[in-house]
Amino acid sequence: MVLIGVLVVIVGFALRVNPLLVVTVAGIVTGLLAHESPYDILSQFGAAFAKDRYMAVFVATLPVIGLLERHGLREQAQRLVSRVRAATTGRILNAYLFIRELAAALGLTSIGGPAQMVRPVVAPMAEGAAEAAYGNLPQPVRDHIRAHAAAVDNVGLFFGEDVFVAVGAVLLMKGVFDQFHIHSTPILMGLWALPTAIAVFVVHSVRLYLLDRRLRRWLSAGPAAASSSPGEGVNA
Repeated sequence: MVLIGVLVVIVGFALRVNPLLVVTVAGIVTGLLAHESPYDILSQFGAAFAKDRYMAVFVATLPVIGLLERHGLREQAQRLVSRVRAATTGRILNAYLFIRELAAALGLTSIGGPAQMVRPVVAPMAEGAAEAAYGNLPQPVRDHIRAHAAAVDNVGLFFGEDVFVAVGAVLLMKGVFDQFHIHSTPILMGLWALPTAIAVFVVHSVRLYLLDRRLRRWLSAGPAAASSSPGEGVNA
């Protein structure tokens, strides 16, 4: 009988009911069928919220981002960048790469992210720069630009956070080294990660420069060429 809570989740998702409401009702139903008091059920909800409070904050930001997008955040980002003549897709992504990697190196890993920054701000700005230069973009080009925007966020975070001495990856490496009696400190690890982060920024900046060249060659070839798949045009 306790597994009826799983059935509540399946039915709620099938009917497209609010996921948070479905999960909450499923938890209450499961608790009541397990003969727990309402006080115990509420206590478990509170304990789970306190334990996963950082995830709860992340989930709470998603509705806010959705409301901003609904009220024109993406369109405003595209319109803003289209007024800057020197802006190109590669330059915008390169600027975000620098900010993302520098912030991660300082321990500020939560200021970016695919949901918080890439989808509502960075990708629309990159698309807006391409639209200002070449007009309306075909869907394959938009998908390619969005993929590069997501890659920039991932690369900047991955290689930038290793410079920060208190990040989980550095502390994990410190523990592994200690097990094998290899002397090292988080500060030394961060210093050795710094040349790698700089090299990655340079290499990826070159890739973004080449992205601008590929977009220029592909979109200047006309609508027929621009409507082809990325493998036939942009990645050529």
